[in-house]
Amino acid sequence: MALSLPRPALPEIRISPVNRRRWRNFKANKRGYWSLWIFLVLFAVTLFAEFIANDKPLFVLYQGEPYFPVFVSYPETEFGGFFQTEADYRDPVVKDLIEKEGHGLIVWPLVEYDYRTINLNLPVPAPAPPSAENWLGTDDQGRDVLARLIYGFRISVLFGLTLTILSSIIGVAAGAVQGYFGGWTDLLFQRFIEIWTSVPQLYLLIIIAAIIEPNFWILLGILLLFSWVALVGVVRAEFLRGRNFEYVNAARALGLTNAKIMFKHLLPNAMVATLTFMPFILNSSITTLTSLDFLGFGLPPGSPSLGELLAQGKANIQAPWLGLTGFFSIAVMLSLLIFIGEAVRDAFDPRKVMQ
Repeated sequence: MALSLPRPALPEIRISPVNRRRWRNFKANKRGYWSLWIFLVLFAVTLFAEFIANDKPLFVLYQGEPYFPVFVSYPETEFGGFFQTEADYRDPVVKDLIEKEGHGLIVWPLVEYDYRTINLNLPVPAPAPPSAENWLGTDDQGRDVLARLIYGFRISVLFGLTLTILSSIIGVAAGAVQGYFGGWTDLLFQRFIEIWTSVPQLYLLIIIAAIIEPNFWILLGILLLFSWVALVGVVRAEFLRGRNFEYVNAARALGLTNAKIMFKHLLPNAMVATLTFMPFILNSSITTLTSLDFLGFGLPPGSPSLGELLAQGKANIQAPWLGLTGFFSIAVMLSLLIFIGEAVRDAFDPRKVMQ
């Protein structure tokens, strides 16, 4: 008779009553709750942009052998061509080599264009209006607008999230030090912040753009130099208010270090205000990148950008689909983030009673 061993119990996830109440308050804001799901779906889809909009097939079957061009670069000679360079799968000659002579199959993504791909077979001069091949039309260089929109949405959200997370970490740490120690530390830090925030960011970006070509990381570093101050005042106020509470004095009497008191006992109280402001900081970060791209001081030329799409709409009034696509995409993205921020604010509002 076989012995049956007891299965190990799965760890139970316990949610405190306070967090349960916050989640219920968040869900009670239907607009913010559904905005969160819509935004997450859009972001998750754009994370896999290479599988949705690409000028390389997802799968190629040639003479019974499988190929995956979206992952691996294959020379044209692999499919019976003459060139050692990477195969251009949009070339009719390459298509015939695979489908007819090789008795193969080509599986394309939903959009058969990358953000850099130029449609050389436009029936009208670029920018071309929306059609069955280019669903949102092309820009003034013949590139597919939908493909650039998908990639531009992804890079805008990733830039905003990275800037928000890094600036929040620095801002929370700076505000915690100011508020906890107070005195001369707080006074000198406040004077430094007043001087630092008076430096004009746009002029600094113009000067740097004239010396070096800004890219994703350079822009992120420059904007991080100034964006971290957004949360300093809120966190500083929370630490100034709580540093002389009885449980803090008791922790000092027990011999806890300042670092443990700050980040274990005082920081959770400050995180309520921090999490409430973070969606709005994310919104501001995306708007800043869009504005810089629109003015020409953002990402390198050719990069997929919502701001560059707006600039093309401004420069090509005769092509209204460019401006309308850029406007509605940015308006929808920022509106979703604002609605999410309102729901987060309601979730952490102590005046909200148990639903």
